Amino acid sequence: MNISICITTFNEEGNIGALLDSLLAQTKKPDEIVIVDGGSTDKTVEIINHYQKRFGGIKLLREKCSRARGRNLGVEVARNNIIAITDAGCIAHKDWLENITDPFNQDRVDISAGFYAMVASGVPSSAGSMTRGALVSKAMSVFLGVTPRHFDINFLPSARSMAFRKSAWEDVGGFPEGKGNSAEDTDFNYKAVKLGLKYARVKSAVVEWGMPDTIHNFKLKIYDYAKWDARYGIWWHPVQGLASHNIKALMVLLRYLIGMVWLVLAFSPIGLPYLPADATRQALQAGLLICIFAYLIFAFRKIFFEFRDYQMALWGPVLQITCDFAVMGGFLGGILKR
Repeated sequence: MNISICITTFNEEGNIGALLDSLLAQTKKPDEIVIVDGGSTDKTVEIINHYQKRFGGIKLLREKCSRARGRNLGVEVARNNIIAITDAGCIAHKDWLENITDPFNQDRVDISAGFYAMVASGVPSSAGSMTRGALVSKAMSVFLGVTPRHFDINFLPSARSMAFRKSAWEDVGGFPEGKGNSAEDTDFNYKAVKLGLKYARVKSAVVEWGMPDTIHNFKLKIYDYAKWDARYGIWWHPVQGLASHNIKALMVLLRYLIGMVWLVLAFSPIGLPYLPADATRQALQAGLLICIFAYLIFAFRKIFFEFRDYQMALWGPVLQITCDFAVMGGFLGGILKR
């Protein structure tokens, strides 16, 4: 089985070397590696040229374009029918390509969904102890991706770890280029599922994906995801049903709107029937405090049950509230710009 790996890059001088090293060390060697650079202004292209001189089979295209367009260009020029894709910023485990392409030995598989290990920024996955920054970075993974215990038969792949037949890519119509967005794999999967294309889920096909190094970068990433989900307008998902990203974002918005109304009522002079105003305010204030406390405990438990680490779980409330506001901001921004 001959395989092409397609990658897009843009100002990835700090990451592209590690990714190429991992791809060149695979137990199953790719027939070619196609890289489309979207107009890097740093040393990304220079580093790729260095690898081209040392290793055969690396093809570089340079075109100022969106990531989705870069993906499509890479697939178009790839000379094989089996395409594996990942992203700069990831590091492939040595058996990633072997595992993610194994399902194509069965004729009925169109798309192979690999997985990813979300690694705390600046800390190797094998590290025993973590700094405070690494604890926060690791806790972010609960909000940014699918953790191993939630991987199931409904898992849909991210472009950082997936493979497909070129014929499936053609059936879908490629990755959407018109919006220049960061959710092109969401649209690709949505169309593929609606077309009835067959997925294989391969939990052992792993790339390492580094988490943001600051809460600010975490917020920006969540905002970007929510914005493009809203711009796509996928409400009912053929796999996720009413648990689509947009329904979840709407529920977060509704939750905070109810909280705001509750807050106003809790400090208003209006009383409920048969209750004086003071008693009404005290009841509403007490109820609001209980709800806030329960929500913070929920955020703590979300992290603790994933990692069984109290120190890490203490960051749950901070990350939950940061995530909520980023989701609401991105969702509303995406709706307004549709």
